[in-house]
Amino acid sequence: MNLDHVFVCGHPALDFAATLRARRSTRFEMFVTPERLNAWYLESGLVDTITPGKEDDVWAAVELREALYRLVTDRRLGEELDREALAVLNAGARRTPVTPQLTLTGRHTEATPEQALATVARQAVELLSGPDVPLIKECGNPECTRVYIDRSRGMRRQWCGMESCGNKIKAAAYRARKKTTPAATAH
Repeated sequence: MNLDHVFVCGHPALDFAATLRARRSTRFEMFVTPERLNAWYLESGLVDTITPGKEDDVWAAVELREALYRLVTDRRLGEELDREALAVLNAGARRTPVTPQLTLTGRHTEATPEQALATVARQAVELLSGPDVPLIKECGNPECTRVYIDRSRGMRRQWCGMESCGNKIKAAAYRARKKTTPAATAH
């Protein structure tokens, strides 16, 4: 599977929750090392520089991510929020977040992995308590478990992203139609 971090969900907290891919089948973990976790923080644009991480940072990130995914799922399905997951998210949000600084060349954000995680937790609180909750949907690809914000006209978006899932599903449907067409027209 592709090791690149993907940002297609329309919100950093949802992209963070999507770092465990294919939850219902192969379960592919993106945060396998402190370096991979820090790469996500950098690639997401959350920070410009980050101090080296430790295994504990990975464990904390995975714990928060799983709590976040549980809460996003609860919100999406209109269910009561899981209290344990709520406690994990709120504890993360209470920690010291990333603090951007103004430099001679513009904005610069330097952080520790713990500060970056606290910022993700705060973004998740904002998302799950904000106006975008009704726009949260799960990707239509049964193999994919990404959740995204559907800002399409008429809320008709079906996939987390065309590149990642939409094209795969459309190509598979096209191949399936091509297979059945000749048999249907044969005499």
